[in-house]
Amino acid sequence: MNKNQIIGLLLIFGILIGYMVITSPSKEELAKQKAEQDSIAQVKHEQDSLNAIAMADSIKAADTIVMDSNQVIPVDNNIAGVGDSLSTDSISAPILFAQHGHFYKNMAGKEESFYIESDLLRIEFNSKGGGIKQVWLKDFLTYDKEPLKLYYEDNNYLSLAFSTNKTIANTKDLFFEPLDSAVLTSDSSATVDSDSLVFTLKAPAYDDKENEVGAVLIHYIIPKNSYLIHFSYEFVGAENFMPIGNTYMDMSWNADLQRQEKSLKTERDVTTIYYRDSDEDVDYLSERKDDSEEITTSLKWVSFKQQFFSTSLIAKDRIASANLKTITRELDDDHYLKTLQADMSIEFDPQSSKGISFDLYMGPNKYRTLRDLDLDLERQIPLGWSFAPLAWINRFAVIPVFNWLESYGFGYGIIILLLTIMLKTVLFPIAFRTYKSSAKMRVLKPEIDEIGKKFPKKEDSMKKQQATMALYKKAGVSPMAGCVPMLLQFPILIAMFRFFPASIELRQQSFLWADDLSSYDSVLDLGTNIPFYGDHVSLFTLLMTISTVIYTRINNQMMASTNQMPGMKTIMYIMPIMFLGFFNNYASGLSYYYLLANLITFAQMFFIRRLIDEDKLRLTIEAHKKKPATKSKFQQRLEEAAKARGQQKR
Repeated sequence: MNKNQIIGLLLIFGILIGYMVITSPSKEELAKQKAEQDSIAQVKHEQDSLNAIAMADSIKAADTIVMDSNQVIPVDNNIAGVGDSLSTDSISAPILFAQHGHFYKNMAGKEESFYIESDLLRIEFNSKGGGIKQVWLKDFLTYDKEPLKLYYEDNNYLSLAFSTNKTIANTKDLFFEPLDSAVLTSDSSATVDSDSLVFTLKAPAYDDKENEVGAVLIHYIIPKNSYLIHFSYEFVGAENFMPIGNTYMDMSWNADLQRQEKSLKTERDVTTIYYRDSDEDVDYLSERKDDSEEITTSLKWVSFKQQFFSTSLIAKDRIASANLKTITRELDDDHYLKTLQADMSIEFDPQSSKGISFDLYMGPNKYRTLRDLDLDLERQIPLGWSFAPLAWINRFAVIPVFNWLESYGFGYGIIILLLTIMLKTVLFPIAFRTYKSSAKMRVLKPEIDEIGKKFPKKEDSMKKQQATMALYKKAGVSPMAGCVPMLLQFPILIAMFRFFPASIELRQQSFLWADDLSSYDSVLDLGTNIPFYGDHVSLFTLLMTISTVIYTRINNQMMASTNQMPGMKTIMYIMPIMFLGFFNNYASGLSYYYLLANLITFAQMFFIRRLIDEDKLRLTIEAHKKKPATKSKFQQRLEEAAKARGQQKR
């Protein structure tokens, strides 16, 4: 890397910093946003206070039961505890009704499983809670070739808590049963034969005389060939067991996620919660550490995102507010990934018959699949969304070309090769101009060295710089000519760095010695972990590092000027060694791409050196020196202004 290239890098960083400064909100905008958030938080606080008062009144009313005019029986909070499967035959209905409200008959029962299979999913429903207990993606396997399930063990639930006239009920604590036993019986499976299957679970509500006065229904619609499941909560006879004026319900979503990929650390470092707010902005919690965030604005969806898969809860209307949290529990089990939690507030109209509806996406983080849902769920795939040019390159150039090559049935190793050749071909004019600029600087190098000898002292550095620039101008050479091409290539370089590790198409695709292009390729297990390197040797990364060192050496030999920052050559050799430690645990497909890019660059340099005759280039520069110096219009105007000031002084 020569001095011009260093200037180019500094320009790049300057542009990035300038972009962030320009796009950052002003103080007035920040103050306005804060005022809006404070107003929303105040409204929510007042609504929560009203809800709390209503719940407290209903619970207080249930503290005692008047059996007749002469007998009062206090409620024992230890009778038939929530979720217990103890027999309640010896306890009278009025006592249970006061203890647990209208759903006292559903507080005890036997956990049973119901299975439904579509073309893409196998879903296990649990009678307790009436929710989805486990999901298997039938077209995918884990890194160790086991069936891919989304959840780790049994600590997973999606529940709805709501106020009744007596107490607070939670679907997580209720036992449900299929509404139509002919469709699906306990511990059995149903297959989606038509376009979709409707599956309904029911938890009846009773009064103190054991009369059914209503019910909570959970409807599921499972399409035959989709990762999207439609479900809704319906409250039949809500006026008989729900208080008037209660317009909010609490939804809790907890999931211990199952490890799917070869590198536990890499997958854990990208697993987090994504969400889209009412302004259609997509944001997420910290990936590298446990994090939490309280969101007072409304949301369209909340997603538990893993490296290549996600489970997204999508509201038909909106989620009023949410409290999101990521936790990494200390478990001695390398199949556990991370715990994600979302406590949400849902608006509800008891007088409405439409209930509360959601969509649940459980599938791969594939760009086209998520984009077709038109919900911005594809923003979970890290394609460089924070810097628009990176996302544009990936969305409108790399992904379409990649999918086009994929349609021909090529292996993914060949696809990466063809993609690299196409990119380097498109960038060839830029590489040619960069090399030509470097060749001009080499031709001028003897004269630049003479200028350096003429002004050896530090105090003459300004004169030295002026003489050098005068030489460049006379020879018709621009020292910045090599910076602009480098500036154009830099976004493409970073875009590819984003694309390959995030591409699910490379998952578990083998090539040469690599068994998974989306993860590291290990040709030697070291048996011990080396800090900053790892416990294995990735051959693609090693070859990439060697080729980068060779390229650095060739580039240093081609440098035209000795005016290089002290120690820069050493730094340029240290950087590939640092990349060796970083890329050793990264996607082998990315290292393979950079290796191919270096090899093609070597071929282009060999071709361009034969194409450019430096002797002819020297003659062209000498001929340009003999031409009369021309002044730009801007320089002419400056000189005219200087003359005018001089005349005024005289």
